[in-house]
Amino acid sequence: MTENQPPAAYDAVVLAGGAARRLGGADKPAVRVGGRPLLDRVLAACADARTTVVVAVPRPTARPVTWAREDPPGGGPLAALDAGLRHVTAEHVVLLSADLPFLDGRTVTALLDTLCRGTADGVLLTDSDGRDQPLVAAYRTPSLRRELAALSAAHGGTGGLPLRRLTGALDLLRISDPVASFDCDTWDDIATARARIREHGHVLDEWISAVKDELGIDLDVDTGVLLDLARDAAHGVARPAAPLTTFLVGFAAARAGGDADAVAEAARKAVALANRWAEEEDTRDAPPAAPSSGAEPETRTDAG
Repeated sequence: MTENQPPAAYDAVVLAGGAARRLGGADKPAVRVGGRPLLDRVLAACADARTTVVVAVPRPTARPVTWAREDPPGGGPLAALDAGLRHVTAEHVVLLSADLPFLDGRTVTALLDTLCRGTADGVLLTDSDGRDQPLVAAYRTPSLRRELAALSAAHGGTGGLPLRRLTGALDLLRISDPVASFDCDTWDDIATARARIREHGHVLDEWISAVKDELGIDLDVDTGVLLDLARDAAHGVARPAAPLTTFLVGFAAARAGGDADAVAEAARKAVALANRWAEEEDTRDAPPAAPSSGAEPETRTDAG
């Protein structure tokens, strides 16, 4: 796929069931990392899917999805995949588990791009130990349906069968990505994920993503522009001016259409104003310039 080509159209199937035994039976998809449920973090990574199917008991989510349930409930990942695929119409499907805190859209795109460039049945990630992660993968939908049909015919259904019975029959490519493939099976994993997103290099992006999800905002914001604006307002005017100015920029951008261009234009105007304000402050106490004529100013008390 070239740089100018659009990304491949795809559907997504997210497996959000399971007993979460190593979490003491907790509702794992609802566990929050960085203020957001794990399921919502995964849904954000596949936000441009044509259809997103979540195989689980329905629950509130940050964006609309199609719900499905394996038969019987608790029948395992292969049965869940079978249920999810019944709602898929795209030629490519991204299959994901609901416990991937560091998955993002770039990884999903990389999986699809690699799949489209070759002839393999699927492309999956491998973890830090080199192990296959078939629930962080992109597949050709006909290949999955072919093997599911063969397994169902041979075993009278797919319930209880391990996922490797399917993936073992597929021609797969692999991409090593220990971060995106990191999944949360234990409370120690949850603690590791929560600590990592608060590291200096990640915390701002994580916070902005969490705020956008919470407010229902689907907008790519140039955080650098807004941070520069906040800095200029704080230094050139007063520290409380920074948050108030960024709020007003957001309000003005919303009135102007609310897209990224509107944010950029409102921020540009506010930055220019902050710079003019700072320039006036710098020259406020400076002595007046001498008259351009070169004549001495009149200083007699009765001048006039």
